[in-house]
Amino acid sequence: MDRRTFLTTAAAGAAVLTARADEPPKPEKKPRMKVGHQGHSSDADLKVLAALGVQHICSALPSRKLDDAWSVDSLSKLRDRVEKAGAHLDMVPLPMSSSLVTGAENPNILLGKSPERDREIDDICTTIRSAGKVGIPAVKYNFTLLGVLRTGTAPGRGGAAYKSFDFDKLKDAPPLDGAPANDEEMWDRITYFLKRVVPVAEESKVRLCCHPHDPALPPGKSYRGVHRVLGSVEGLKRFIETAPSPYHGLNFCQGTVAEMLDDPGKEIYDVISQFCKTGKVFNVHFRNIRGGRGKFEETFPDDGDVDMLRALRVYKEAGYDGMVMPDHAPGIDGDTGAAQAFDFAFGYIQGLIQTVYSEG
Repeated sequence: MDRRTFLTTAAAGAAVLTARADEPPKPEKKPRMKVGHQGHSSDADLKVLAALGVQHICSALPSRKLDDAWSVDSLSKLRDRVEKAGAHLDMVPLPMSSSLVTGAENPNILLGKSPERDREIDDICTTIRSAGKVGIPAVKYNFTLLGVLRTGTAPGRGGAAYKSFDFDKLKDAPPLDGAPANDEEMWDRITYFLKRVVPVAEESKVRLCCHPHDPALPPGKSYRGVHRVLGSVEGLKRFIETAPSPYHGLNFCQGTVAEMLDDPGKEIYDVISQFCKTGKVFNVHFRNIRGGRGKFEETFPDDGDVDMLRALRVYKEAGYDGMVMPDHAPGIDGDTGAAQAFDFAFGYIQGLIQTVYSEG
């Protein structure tokens, strides 16, 4: 290379570098929705999830009571084990699950029975503080006396069993001891709980994600003396307004919310948009149904009345960027623990997420 050629090449290279230096910085990638998992979180489970590209985890319940499993050391080990598998521990369940109150971990909170509920709430506050110290950003819980109600199964695609609910087929059962006589008694119990735990969540920087009542009951109806106040859109709005805080919100179960509507295939999209725009949707259970309030079947995600691609577009447009996870998979003969049904749902959700973000 002669001197003239060298100088010309060097000048051209400098010009390119100068142009690159003058270019505006590339915008940072915006947060986007991600497929999530809830439940089984053994090393073997995490290995399978990693292969499926599921990197955001809500673990199994650490323990039904306040014991060493809820210590900072134990939760740190759980977080480290999840991270070792290449995932993030985004959430843990509180010992307030979706069971009937007679089998609940902390029944007195639900029954409003003092002073026992105060001790139970203290324990819940301790678990929230531990999660905060470990850097776990969210906890999920239920506030339900009746648990999840279903009345049988219906034949689904390929002979799969779809869990079903028909209010008219609910078997008579005696009222639950301590059941609220009216809506306001239930609201009093919810408010008492929130006033105690929300300040602790704020201090700990841990989001509280409450699941709606599953299923909703027909308007004006109760069962076993229980009014399902978190079984309507208006009830959920009142709930998030009861204790205004960026750390108080919903584990937004789309299937359960669809069960509150007369025509989910038409109504659910506006409801999704309303709640996401409040900033109080902290997690999404992405489940489809056929039917509506008082009578429905739980289907595969692509076999129900709701257009799930349209629904996911609404989440994106409304600014939601958290986990989207399968929930309540149908039963298939030979599919132990519904593993294959859930794997189908993971892939389905992954495909929808890629689709909505490829659309710009």
